Amino acid sequence: MPIEYRRLTENELDTFIEMRINQLREEGSKENIDLRPALKDYYLRHLVDGTFVSWLAFDGEKIVGTSGMSFVEKPPYFACPSGRIGLLSSMFTNTDYRRKGIAKELLSRVVKEAKDFGCGTVQITASDMGVKLYTDFGFVHNENFMQYKL
Repeated sequence: MPIEYRRLTENELDTFIEMRINQLREEGSKENIDLRPALKDYYLRHLVDGTFVSWLAFDGEKIVGTSGMSFVEKPPYFACPSGRIGLLSSMFTNTDYRRKGIAKELLSRVVKEAKDFGCGTVQITASDMGVKLYTDFGFVHNENFMQYKL
């Protein structure tokens, strides 16, 4: 059965959230809170207002891959005159389905969503595993990125 691609709806949200938590665990995040309520609140609000979109990969009715793109706006700057930025997240493919082009297809779809939204750039904090996918797609490292934890 071929892989099907569909946009995330509220119907898949609980499964999507569990996959997001599994992704964070796989990437080595330390769990000290139940993230489910905060994730559900975020996704419900931003699916409704159109500032979060996700494409899912299905094998039958089983979700085997996820993607996510949040849209943010900041003051325009020369490299991004629209000020609109896509923040890529939730890129995850089940272990048994990796190396089959699923992540690349999901990435293509959410990057197109960002372009259609008017974003001038897409950013991601990539896991070690994802770096090759993003580099092959055309992402480049930006040495200017710094973070301050509040």
